[in-house]
Amino acid sequence: MPMIQTRRRLLTTLAAASAAGLVQAPRVLAAQEVLETRSVRFIKNSGICIAPQYAAEEPLRAEGFTEIVYVDTPAREGSAKAIADRVDFTLSFAVNHILAIDAGAPITVLGGVHIGCYELFASENIRTITGLRGKSVGLNAAPPALLSLLAAAVGLDPARDIRWVTSADPSVQPLELFAEGKIDAFLGFPPEPQELRTRHVGHVILSTTVDQPWSQYYCCMLGGNREYVKKHPVATKRILRAILKTADLCATDPPAVARRLVDGGFTPRYDYALRTVSEVSYDKWREYDAEDTIRFYALRLHEAGLIKLGPQKIIADNTDWRFFNELRRELKT
Repeated sequence: MPMIQTRRRLLTTLAAASAAGLVQAPRVLAAQEVLETRSVRFIKNSGICIAPQYAAEEPLRAEGFTEIVYVDTPAREGSAKAIADRVDFTLSFAVNHILAIDAGAPITVLGGVHIGCYELFASENIRTITGLRGKSVGLNAAPPALLSLLAAAVGLDPARDIRWVTSADPSVQPLELFAEGKIDAFLGFPPEPQELRTRHVGHVILSTTVDQPWSQYYCCMLGGNREYVKKHPVATKRILRAILKTADLCATDPPAVARRLVDGGFTPRYDYALRTVSEVSYDKWREYDAEDTIRFYALRLHEAGLIKLGPQKIIADNTDWRFFNELRRELKT
């Protein structure tokens, strides 16, 4: 007579298998709903503050994804064009998402992953942002809109009071010009601040990680292609879960994540990667308000005349917090 497996026996068997490493919790969770697609494409560029996106391959595979592609995208191009036609998701600064949405990009913002990583460096004789009046400020891939907001917040007119030096011309290298003392300031994001500190160039006059009000809002948020999110809600939630779990790993084991960034070909310098992952606040994603972040930046961009859409229109048509709110409850510890 065949043995009838009781509920207690089943639970005992599963517990033993789990202890032996035969049952993995992420795969059990992943099996609860049907995955609509096993493919996902992300942006790949020179910025490494989006480490939770780059180092998420193992959690993504545990969630059932078998085709994980990183598409080379020049940082200066931004997310708008790429997410419209050749990638599915990207972590990017909230301001970048909003500007892209205002330009018509089919982006749905899904949640926040970490707070500030932008730093404004200046020469020794400049101590505050107001000291940039009449000075030259360099940008590689940092959004000019952020510098405009920083300047406007202290009463400067970004168009008249600041001389912009950008890398729109590939022959111009703003970071090197700043390091050589040929321009007065430089706004950068990882690994640029880490490089400047290593080279003992300039000093920080503003950090969006610690200086208010910028430090009170998310910096990088996950945005998805609208059609992908609509057609693949189960996949979308699993992708967000994998990235948030990797953000937790960034906070608890920076050396392991830094090694993944180098081994994955996302950056050549382990030391810059380690400093980035150690310095960026990846442990705060549960504490901030995603909708409030979009409202804050959209309002200021609208007031500055940099976008046409108002905050409520952007929030109503281009955000979806369902998965993020569910995962904040699920991953609360």
